[in-house]
Amino acid sequence: MDNRQKLIINGGRRIEGEITVQGAKNSVLPLLSACVLAHGECVLHNCPQLTDVDAACRILSCLGCRCVRDGGTICVDSSAVSGYEIPDDLMREMRSSIMFLGSVLGRTGRCRLSFPGGCELGARPIDLHISAMRQMGAVITEEHGYILCSTEGRLHGARIMLSFPSVGATENIMLAAATADGMTEIHNAAGEPEIRDLAEFLNKCGAEISGAGSSVIRIEGVERLHPAEHSVIPDRIAAGTYLCCAAATGGEVILSRCRTEDMTAFLNVLESMGCRAYSYGDGKLYFSGKRRLTAPPMIRTMPYPGFPTDIQAPIMAVTTVAQGTSVFVETIFDNRYRHVSELVRLGASIKAEGRVAVTEGVQSLTGAKLCAKELRGGAALVVAALAAEGTSEIVGVNYIDRGYENIEKTLRQAGADIKRV
Repeated sequence: MDNRQKLIINGGRRIEGEITVQGAKNSVLPLLSACVLAHGECVLHNCPQLTDVDAACRILSCLGCRCVRDGGTICVDSSAVSGYEIPDDLMREMRSSIMFLGSVLGRTGRCRLSFPGGCELGARPIDLHISAMRQMGAVITEEHGYILCSTEGRLHGARIMLSFPSVGATENIMLAAATADGMTEIHNAAGEPEIRDLAEFLNKCGAEISGAGSSVIRIEGVERLHPAEHSVIPDRIAAGTYLCCAAATGGEVILSRCRTEDMTAFLNVLESMGCRAYSYGDGKLYFSGKRRLTAPPMIRTMPYPGFPTDIQAPIMAVTTVAQGTSVFVETIFDNRYRHVSELVRLGASIKAEGRVAVTEGVQSLTGAKLCAKELRGGAALVVAALAAEGTSEIVGVNYIDRGYENIEKTLRQAGADIKRV
């Protein structure tokens, strides 16, 4: 991962053309983790080329799996899984590596990992994962920043009530419960499309999971899973980001290989702003942002099927050039406005305090030197830079590469003047 790379964007060009949507980052990572549980070679298609996917494959290799990528297909042979430790450097590189906890514990009966970022255990989302594993019979201790998990024999089923519908915790419980002894019920489960995708793959491998996508998921544990072949669902967040690029530049795009039924919450917002969208054919979406945009009065992030926190920053970038004022309320994460100061560098009018941000649309943005500080905020800077007059430079591209496959190539094919140096 080269932190010295940057994107150079000459703004003011409309995004127009056809964009093929990549496979979902938030789906492929738990699917790769699930391969640990299958005794043999699993085949996953439509896997995006992302640094997080590369990190997940390196974790699998450390565990004893054999990973081979051929284009968008990754083959994972977990026949010889023997490792149970996730190295600290990989935990730090990919914060979502906690999702290997359930599958490694379920396969080997033990797991050793550090908390991402090296923090000590405390009141934070990882507690949902730890609490669930304990309810299923795992013994968990902490030593020198490492979390040590073990179980005598198989984990056992449990009735688990989540205090928050956490996607990661729901996935970890599903993975651990797939081969546990007895029935596991997850109440207040996350309902994201990626949860349904994981359940579908696990069921192909011989698991018995019902209710995925609803607030109650039931998993009847089986002794052993077998390999399967599966295609990763399209990335709704990447799709939404490219729609934001078109909206902010007054452009017009066709997205292919997308699932509009997963995108309703933010499509509704874009349409309320004056954009037009309709789906047709097999996985195609026509989208036009050629009308003058009107700011949506309020956007509140919520668990699915509400407005996704991951698309909050790109939509905020669009509202900076829309007519009127928008109020954003971030209910999922504490620190999700790190892109605001960078958007202001471009001339945006935004005030943020705590979980609330207020944007007031301006006539035009002007190119500037920018720094991406996290994945979706980095995507927002790309959206805004495309709409700005003049040249922008964005450093911190390594964050963007965690979730977008060749973003500069994709946008260049749709008319953007963008290059990586």
